Amino acid sequence: MPPTRRCSSRQDRVVALVSGGMESCSLVARLLGRGRTVWPVYVRCGLRWDTHELRSVRRWLAQLRHRRLHPLQVIDAPVRSLYGGHWSVTGRRVPGASSSDAAVYLPGRNVLLLGQAAVYAAQHGASRLAVGTLAGNPFGDASRGFFTRFSRCLSEALAVPMQVEAPFHQMTKPQVIAAHAALPFHLTWSCIRPSGQRHCGWCNKCAERRRAFRLARVPDPTAYVR
Repeated sequence: MPPTRRCSSRQDRVVALVSGGMESCSLVARLLGRGRTVWPVYVRCGLRWDTHELRSVRRWLAQLRHRRLHPLQVIDAPVRSLYGGHWSVTGRRVPGASSSDAAVYLPGRNVLLLGQAAVYAAQHGASRLAVGTLAGNPFGDASRGFFTRFSRCLSEALAVPMQVEAPFHQMTKPQVIAAHAALPFHLTWSCIRPSGQRHCGWCNKCAERRRAFRLARVPDPTAYVR
């Protein structure tokens, strides 16, 4: 008698919020490695680096090709009318390498992204959302408490159980890089001030990327303008 094929449960299905970054690449690889069925979702907000990120996401997802990995879903949720003259939309006065983490705050970022992803998850029979948030993230909508409370709000609003997972919440960027060094990090994107098709090497996020590879003791494969 042939074996019965096991159908994935709601708990096995997860919508992963992805960007072009190393955490997102590592997140999807981790979920697949643990037997999860993954729907990667990119929310296109109209920020200055969206085009570069989206190209990057498609490239590294192609490298992670897996039978439980669904095609990328792109959701459009433009924020220009909300953000107005914010640097992320205008590209002016972008935080540089010496700026603090607080300088790169994007108002309500996780509220906007998780809300979109949760609706998508509910429509596809998934009860889990996964994000690549790291330890030390200083923003209120990236804390463990926020994810717990927002999960309850989403569950109530959508009338289905919904839980936000942040498996890297106790890991730093260097630790994530070191633990997943075999992944195609050369295809990932971090820059918030793109210069052509390359990382600028000047902005806050480029500096963070360089520092993380150095601390992880993993060669940095990134082509920076400077």
